[in-house]
Amino acid sequence: FKNDPFDKPPCRGCSSYLVEPYIKCVECGPSPFLLCLQCFTRGYEYKKHQSDHKYEIMTSDFPVLEPGWTAQEEMALLEAVMDCGFGNWQDVAYQMRTKTKEECEGHYMKNFINNPLFSSTLLNLRQMEDHLSRTADTAIPFKPTDDPPRPSFDSQLSRDMAGYMPARADFMEEFDNYAEWDLKDIDFVDDDSDILHALKVAVVDIYHSRLKERQRRKKIIRDHGLINLRKFQILERRYPKEVQDLYDVMRRFARVVGPIEHDKFIESHTLEFELRREIRRLQEYRREGIQSFCGAKVYERVKRMREDERRKRNMLCDILQYIHDSRACQQWLHKQAAIDAGITPVVTTITTSGRRSAPPLNLTGLPGTEKLNEREKELCQVVRLVPGAYLEYKQALLNECRRQGGLRLAQARSLIKIDVNKTRKIYDFLIKEGYINKA
Repeated sequence: FKNDPFDKPPCRGCSSYLVEPYIKCVECGPSPFLLCLQCFTRGYEYKKHQSDHKYEIMTSDFPVLEPGWTAQEEMALLEAVMDCGFGNWQDVAYQMRTKTKEECEGHYMKNFINNPLFSSTLLNLRQMEDHLSRTADTAIPFKPTDDPPRPSFDSQLSRDMAGYMPARADFMEEFDNYAEWDLKDIDFVDDDSDILHALKVAVVDIYHSRLKERQRRKKIIRDHGLINLRKFQILERRYPKEVQDLYDVMRRFARVVGPIEHDKFIESHTLEFELRREIRRLQEYRREGIQSFCGAKVYERVKRMREDERRKRNMLCDILQYIHDSRACQQWLHKQAAIDAGITPVVTTITTSGRRSAPPLNLTGLPGTEKLNEREKELCQVVRLVPGAYLEYKQALLNECRRQGGLRLAQARSLIKIDVNKTRKIYDFLIKEGYINKA
């Protein structure tokens, strides 16, 4: 029963409204026979009810979930949250009158949000708990989150989130943003002909279908976590290149399956890739005649030493163009001595008296190198351009050429704000390889 006494049934003896604690006869039924304490002490009897019948003391003044919170207070808390709304703890505490705001919030979050299975006895969820324990996918408890971010318009975070406003679950510019324009001048009047009325109804139906498509796209974006594109790209980079290529190809099928199924599909292919790599490594051991993992460790260590020696020998190409410069030779020798001693060499700038071309750029370990073909790697080494910047410049030139049907060198220089000689080399290379066309 609630705190309001008028919501409780009256006493069978004096017809007064019951106040806890009160008495319930166990033997009388099926409708409950309830008595207040005064009528019970007088031994009130009525029809089949006798004063010596077995009885129960009805009260909610006992703890249910934790000490200090009675069952009556538990029900009052749930009613207050339902009346005042989740999060309005000041109003909830004012309606309860027996607990503070902090006590109401802490108790509700602990027992009804963060650990719902703790109150399974009260909510009769024991069967559901047993079912979840038998299944592989267990329930994930709800965790309270912070207030959603509200980035200012045209800020970096707003651009990363594609203008998404989390507090409104809306985009600054929706898909099919001008769908309402076809509907703004439609007005249903009584003197419309049947054909005109049917035409207006068809326009409204088309508008509803466009709204459904908008909501469908927003649901896909929300379910798959595609709001923050930069964060999504960072998560993609944890996969090897082969899995990243598969991720790009299979992304279009994400709308067909749910986010969990799609992620399981990608993770299964990641596991397949790792297994294939491990199999290739074991096959290499078998070809080399290795029959134990101890021998495999020795083989890997010797293999790394051999690759380090080969890298040291290849460093000679860095000094060939400075062979007549004694200062550059001295710097290179110091660098080689530091590498031989196992010390990280100090990077010094080689300055020469004459105008000489810089050495080719070493692309080892630079992000984006695996996305380049051999000719593009050679271009980046000669032009001394990091692969990430080259890919960005290439995409900008391709987009502009596709938009205008051709591209001139002057337009390329206006798009790429770098050295004009580097721009000319990139432009000539893309023309030669057939990526873009001259205007």
